[in-house]
Amino acid sequence: MEMKFSKTAKQCHTPFKAFLPFPKACERNAYENLDAALKETIVKEGEQYLGYQYPAIYATDFMKFTRTGNRTEFETLYYASRHALCALTVAECTEYQGRFLDDIINGIYAICEQSAWQLPPHNTYIRDTPQHILPDITRPILDLFACETGALLSCINYLLREELDKISPFITARMHWELERRIITPYLTEHFWWMGAGDEPMCNWTAWCTQNVLLTAFLEDFDNSKRLQVFQKAAESCDYFLKDYGDDGCCDEGAQYYRHAGLCLFNAMEVLNIVSNDAFKPLFAWEKIKNIALYIVNVHVDGKYYFNFADCSPIAGRAGVQEFLFGKYTQQPVLMQFAADEFRAANRPLYSDEVNQISLYHRLQTIFYQKEVLSYHSETPAAIQDIFYPSVGLFLTRSQILCLAVKAGNNDDNHNHNDTGSFTVYKNGKPVFVDIGVESYTKKTFSPDRYEIWTMQSGYHNLPTLMGQDEKDGPEYCARNVAVLQGTDTASISMELAGAYPLSAAKKSTVLPSYCRTVTLSKTKNTITINDCTNLSDVILNFITYEKPAVHENILQIGSLAAASLEGAVLYTVEVLPITDARLKTAWDHDLYRVRLKMTGPEFKMEIS
Repeated sequence: MEMKFSKTAKQCHTPFKAFLPFPKACERNAYENLDAALKETIVKEGEQYLGYQYPAIYATDFMKFTRTGNRTEFETLYYASRHALCALTVAECTEYQGRFLDDIINGIYAICEQSAWQLPPHNTYIRDTPQHILPDITRPILDLFACETGALLSCINYLLREELDKISPFITARMHWELERRIITPYLTEHFWWMGAGDEPMCNWTAWCTQNVLLTAFLEDFDNSKRLQVFQKAAESCDYFLKDYGDDGCCDEGAQYYRHAGLCLFNAMEVLNIVSNDAFKPLFAWEKIKNIALYIVNVHVDGKYYFNFADCSPIAGRAGVQEFLFGKYTQQPVLMQFAADEFRAANRPLYSDEVNQISLYHRLQTIFYQKEVLSYHSETPAAIQDIFYPSVGLFLTRSQILCLAVKAGNNDDNHNHNDTGSFTVYKNGKPVFVDIGVESYTKKTFSPDRYEIWTMQSGYHNLPTLMGQDEKDGPEYCARNVAVLQGTDTASISMELAGAYPLSAAKKSTVLPSYCRTVTLSKTKNTITINDCTNLSDVILNFITYEKPAVHENILQIGSLAAASLEGAVLYTVEVLPITDARLKTAWDHDLYRVRLKMTGPEFKMEIS
């Protein structure tokens, strides 16, 4: 394990350089020089929350998750307060007439008086153990959103300390007391799993929480001894986070989680670098960090669509200012250009995804860097190349009209779905064969019953059902003998998939079970060919389509967009997959479909055009 961050941190000493990422509200030139339309948008959003009644969160609201498994009702209340406070704060900083201050103070106190800042699904002290029905206020838990709340209040104190102190010094004192009690003290005295220890696997939590604890420590007025402890511990957590990333930079949680993983790592690095007077600058040139940054470009399909797998949605959110800054720090113009183009296409000047609605720091980044982003143009934007990410087994290739992703690897990814061997296809930027994504999170989502959820199962991916069995979760259920061919005219990946299935009965046979899949893109013909070969007798092929499918003899027609010729299989059934869940509705604007074919022999071939 490379400990580059902690090694760098140990060479740094106090006093730290002041962390002044944005102008404070009293620094009027910066706000007055913002684009007039942007200022109007900021103020108008703030005006929506004048006189806002911050929602009360009752004990029974917190208890609901344990009792019913529903987490969205609590989260709706929780996020609403933070979103309102973000909007009011930037509106006051922009207008600076004092008319938003009372509502800001109400928001500060509403949040400070909440018994806990963690979400009910995270209300436990040990990873993967049952949640407590109510929080212990004497022992705060640091989860994603407790840390996010800490960063929010520290940003408000940083921006508006002078203005709030004129009303009453008790406001900023209250925030400081809560931040020390709920964030800094537990961070320095408790061990939460996401901080990292030994070989324990990390995920986006590590970078996301670490980023926000660093913001809390260095935006708020804490003494240098505490800051030094936070600084060194945060650097160590970054090392633990990076140990689970391959050198290729692939995010095994998908494009949506890159925003919470890679981008939060970038923000953590930025804080570490600024306060240490550029001690961390060489790490931005580390090839692994550069690859992490560039990942989001490689998994982009077209427009709003991204190649998705695991819990990631195909609508992963537009890129924007943060991706641009990551590209700038790592000196990668292709990422900067991609982010600038995406930001222009999104046409959302305040935030580009759901996290920025409750992250004041991200919102400030968007406000103060968007002029640079909007004016950016690279003289030599690079074309996106075919790529294979061996750390996750993700293969990506494109022709003039077709985009193909194939997932090899194993069924032990973060936010895992049993999707080893599945593929997705887009034609002219539109979905053909798709990965459904994930429904709204519930208590079952991160529990031993996870794979009872239909969207997690391989039968609802573009995969076969073998001998009545779908794939199983676990690192041992994986693709084997993976081979990749990348050429000018064709690109292909092949793998043995039988090992991803619990074929205990078949394995007792004298002949080992085999199911080999090869997926090939012909860039000259603009066709994708699926070749499956097996020695198993009972195989049902599952394919998920965006448009309504119809099978006529040996042709699978998918809406008016694409068609596929079929050999070695006959129609078993076509099912409508109703899209009724709120989270899935953000990705798909109508129902999806599952085509099921029954193999008639040892070989199957499908050519998509």
